[in-house]
Amino acid sequence: MSEAGVEEVLQAAAQMRVVRGAPDEVEVAALVASLAAVASRATSTVADEPPVRSEWARPLRTATPSPRAAGDAWRWSLR
Repeated sequence: MSEAGVEEVLQAAAQMRVVRGAPDEVEVAALVASLAAVASRATSTVADEPPVRSEWARPLRTATPSPRAAGDAWRWSLR
């Protein structure tokens, strides 16, 4: 993350206020870390890479039929 991004996150974290409840230090740290992650992702240059397609979403997977057993395969399964 760039220095400007860190400064923006720190300024945003300094302006946060708790509306309801009483968060402890761990919960506030988790919130600040998530804000930093979002800020660093928004400024990253990795977005130029194409997304990787999951094997489950592969178009060829749905186009090919799955192998089917013959109609009398249940008879042969007992032997």
